[in-house]
Amino acid sequence: MPDNSAASTAIPHGAGGVANSASSADSAHHEHPPYQRHHFESVEQQADTTNFAMWLFLLTEVMFFGGLFTAYLIYRNWYYPAFVAASHQLDVTWGTINTAVLITSSFTMAMGVWSAEMRKKSGLVLCLILTFILGLAFLGIKTIEYKEKYEKHHIPGLHYSLNSFLHPDTDEAATKADDKPMPYDMARHTELYFFLYFAMTGMHALHMIIGIGILGFMIFRAQAGAYTTGHVTFVENFGLYWHFVDIIWIFLFPLLYLISRHA
Repeated sequence: MPDNSAASTAIPHGAGGVANSASSADSAHHEHPPYQRHHFESVEQQADTTNFAMWLFLLTEVMFFGGLFTAYLIYRNWYYPAFVAASHQLDVTWGTINTAVLITSSFTMAMGVWSAEMRKKSGLVLCLILTFILGLAFLGIKTIEYKEKYEKHHIPGLHYSLNSFLHPDTDEAATKADDKPMPYDMARHTELYFFLYFAMTGMHALHMIIGIGILGFMIFRAQAGAYTTGHVTFVENFGLYWHFVDIIWIFLFPLLYLISRHA
């Protein structure tokens, strides 16, 4: 009988070599950077997907704030005298300072994205910290404004006061704007103005608080070198969010503080 032992030994050896080659190729195919999630084929696919998701999220935010802006403009057209008088209660100086603060924070955030792309760790950390501080400054100024509304009882609800509009000579801001006493039926609609004011600026402030919280996390991660190894998608997408929040304020400021102020 022929000796098949050599042949039988050679066949498994060859099969094992093929299997090992396939295993090596499969392993090489699945090698990826640590920041790439397992369910993405490549880093590029991951970046495209997260960018698309971010823009989709911002689109829903545009629709949300767009509804608030539309409601404000409709009611302002219906109750124009009440909305003009109520806008005189806002401090344009504080609003202007806050606008400058947010525009500056947009610049520091943009520089942070650039620093991440250029792999400048110290520059990224510095820009994120500056953006964090400017965000807190904005909220601090907004707190001052809210405190004034609380003291004047201009927060909508059971304790809302019409005194500034029925008797403008007793209110410093109304006197400065040379407001005239309003009929009760019109003055009561100033409460609607402040309802929309707190709804819009309050939602904007909530977005700022969320952004500041994320910034705190990013500062911690950036100090460990997380965003300066070539993976900047998270920083870029957060930059989009921060710029969007700033743009919302650019619309809120003239709508609430400036238009028809001297009518």
